[in-house]
Amino acid sequence: QVQLVESGGGLVQPGGSLRLSCAASGIIFRLYRMEWYRQAPGKERELVASIASAGITEYAGSVKGRFTISRDNGENTVYLQMNNLKPEDTAVYYCHGRFVGDYWGQGTQVTVSS
Repeated sequence: QVQLVESGGGLVQPGGSLRLSCAASGIIFRLYRMEWYRQAPGKERELVASIASAGITEYAGSVKGRFTISRDNGENTVYLQMNNLKPEDTAVYYCHGRFVGDYWGQGTQVTVSS
């Protein structure tokens, strides 16, 4: 059974940092392209960052320079380091794995507010 389990969300003040983690099981993790999406209330789900199996990364323009995606294939985990957070980063963040299959985590809430 495939599982993607996110953790690390929470409430943070503007300018603060959070690190999200997504632990995968049931897949050959190193073969998967891993992505972080987010969905704010009333908005469509959007791609935030991705990391290919070879380690190449891509970012949405709104987070470039503030967020960093990384992966640890030994731990079957993908991370999203989020710095200089802004209120507009408030959303549910989802982990997504793509290769032969297509899998989603349950999401973790990130709230940026003073």
